[in-house]
Amino acid sequence: MSLLAAFARLGLQRSGGVTGAVAARCLHISPVLCAEPLKKKKKLDPQIVKQREDRKKKKIEKQIRRLEKNARQLKPVEELEVPLDLIDDKDKRQRKLNPLGSAELEERALLKKQWAHYKHDERVADFQIIDRLVQAQNKALAELRRESEELYQAAIEVDLQLLPVAVKGPVATPPIKNYASPDGDYLHQSMKWEVK
Repeated sequence: MSLLAAFARLGLQRSGGVTGAVAARCLHISPVLCAEPLKKKKKLDPQIVKQREDRKKKKIEKQIRRLEKNARQLKPVEELEVPLDLIDDKDKRQRKLNPLGSAELEERALLKKQWAHYKHDERVADFQIIDRLVQAQNKALAELRRESEELYQAAIEVDLQLLPVAVKGPVATPPIKNYASPDGDYLHQSMKWEVK
């Protein structure tokens, strides 16, 4: 409406009459239409559409399988880089611990000594129990031998049913005489890390 009023004022100023106002009112403005006719959609064969969808589906499944296969693999050492933002924040992240006092250090050293003494006593007690059991067993076998040699031999005989053990011979085959091993190519691919 403001544009129409501006045109009307222009028309009135030039002609100064009614004809200019009427001419200005006959002027109509329409919005600019920047469009083009729609293209007709091509009708595709449903079989072709299905094939395309199947191809996309197989491609996605293949990518998923590849990702699952590589999920258990560890990153190589070369790729284990510390992000730069962590390096920048190193000072913020570092803990500022107060140095331990002499009383705290002495208390910790005392606790370590007490723990070492306790574990030593525990181990000595275990060895003493084992020694007593072995001495009792030897004494019982000696008494049994005095009573009857046959019972003693039956007592010290190995019971194969107690621990079922199957033993095989050597697994590797003996070397073949006059065998010339083929020469193979060997590529040494270990990384060298040098300090600069």
